[in-house]
Amino acid sequence: MSTSDLDAEGGPGSWEAVAELPPSAKLVAKALEHHGRLTQSQLAEETMLPSRTVRYALTRLEDVDAVDSRFSFTDARKRVYSLAVDE
Repeated sequence: MSTSDLDAEGGPGSWEAVAELPPSAKLVAKALEHHGRLTQSQLAEETMLPSRTVRYALTRLEDVDAVDSRFSFTDARKRVYSLAVDE
């Protein structure tokens, strides 16, 4: 089984896996798809969701391998998130 087969079946890192998540996680995923890389505070601003909800959404997206996170080069206290879902 190849990775493309796994993605087509809704495995980790696929839109099918994201489709099973709460609406807040879907909204955060779409914001990342549209903007590329964003911090948690930028995601809260873009989605107009409370920070706590964004944290929960990011946790759920990380559980299904739909987002990547890295430390910010401009502020090491922050993490920058990007979408890891194949189109």
